[in-house]
Amino acid sequence: MQTVRTSEELTRALGGLSGTVALVPTLGALHAGHLALIDEAKRRADHVVASIFVNPTQFGPGEDLDRYPRREEEDAKLLAARGCDLLWIPKVEDVYPPGFATTIHVSGVTERWEGEVRPGHFDGVATIVAKLLLSVRPDVAVFGEKDFQQLAVIRRMAADLDLGVEIAGVATVRDRDGLALSSRNQFLSAGQRALAVALPRALETAKAAILEGTPVAEVLRGAKQSLVNAGFLRVDYVALVDADTLEPLEKPEKAMRLIAAATIGAARLIDNIPVEME
Repeated sequence: MQTVRTSEELTRALGGLSGTVALVPTLGALHAGHLALIDEAKRRADHVVASIFVNPTQFGPGEDLDRYPRREEEDAKLLAARGCDLLWIPKVEDVYPPGFATTIHVSGVTERWEGEVRPGHFDGVATIVAKLLLSVRPDVAVFGEKDFQQLAVIRRMAADLDLGVEIAGVATVRDRDGLALSSRNQFLSAGQRALAVALPRALETAKAAILEGTPVAEVLRGAKQSLVNAGFLRVDYVALVDADTLEPLEKPEKAMRLIAAATIGAARLIDNIPVEME
């Protein structure tokens, strides 16, 4: 695996790749969920390019930019062992040079949920992903479904800007007890980690209740209370949404998602599961 750090090195390295290219953008601190993205990228293209960039513009004031885990050497070894062809690790000043003044804002799908709790977050996401896509020009870019709203934002942005890249989603990878893998899970103490499994369990319980016909509002209230009872310090949202628009649903429809975000200890966790009527 070749590692490049500047846009000039990236251009030369990409010129040496023949065939189709898949891009897997990451913030680093890789785990099995990221490696599943690499596996999917290998299935979809002749060559896999991964990027590691802790993007400052998607972190708000008081968020965990400074303490976000950075493990470049370990990450590179994991990617090489998985069959990644090219790793791009740009510097902040290369991505955002002096005078940089452009931001991409995706309306609609960003207005609720994470967009409301973390103002400006999705502007940072859309801008950096657009830059990565324009720099690499992949045939396909692969993202995890754990950040389901982010995936919807990126799909909308890529379609609206005619970027000519397929945006592929990969199902959430979980630990044996059901907790979604996340780089932020390492912020949990052993006790908090044991309690955190209440999040996916609350979603699964809510899904079953909705499919059994329990009113949605009642189900969501119960799910939020179960998280509070489990020791979560704050519950930002638990919602049933349209899987395409992410608009909230008061009653079951066709393709739906249950989404949630809650904080336990020093970690803010997000999760989602699909809900489909038979």
